[in-house]
Amino acid sequence: MKKGVLDPVVQESTPAIIARKIRDAIARGDFTPGVQLAEAELAKELGVSRGPLREAMQRLTQEGLLVSHRNRGLFVVSMDQDDFRDIYLARSAVEAAAITQVTRTDPEGNAAKLMEAVREMENAAATPDGEAITEADMRFHALLVQLSGSPRLKKMHDTLLTETQMCLNALKSTYETADNRIAEHRGIAEAISRGDADLAEKLMSEHMDDALMRLIP
Repeated sequence: MKKGVLDPVVQESTPAIIARKIRDAIARGDFTPGVQLAEAELAKELGVSRGPLREAMQRLTQEGLLVSHRNRGLFVVSMDQDDFRDIYLARSAVEAAAITQVTRTDPEGNAAKLMEAVREMENAAATPDGEAITEADMRFHALLVQLSGSPRLKKMHDTLLTETQMCLNALKSTYETADNRIAEHRGIAEAISRGDADLAEKLMSEHMDDALMRLIP
């Protein structure tokens, strides 16, 4: 048996699992911006003690998803136009760097995987579930950064993912159809397949600008 071919299994700590569950709930919109999170209720719902819950909530506070108001408690962060602009500025920088990497390494192979994500968007658009297209959209961008092979880019992008999905939840009703949304992602993947990083970055920039204009008309 060949040694060293398998990565070690990484077990999440209880606070990490709790943080992920709350983060996912915020991303889905189950906890809306500005809502207060009651520690006792969360501990009961999750079936955990307050110690690991507090550690998880501290992590989310450090990530900027929760904000602490003195003598009032913890609240889901609210976003304004400046936040939207800053999120898309950060995303543009991270994803442009990812595009550079994926076009340098294996442009055709990476593009093929991205096209699978585009097909997921097409399948999602054919269903009555409005959330499905947003989730497929997110997976495309997450995959792009993952394919860059950079742990640091992925770590930065992961921090942005929840805030990004909060923005996408606001965006979902601004598209008359999914056709343009899908076409933008397909164009980026096709440019990558040709190894044309400049075009892919240009198309990504236009895609980000379009999304931001929908958030801030």
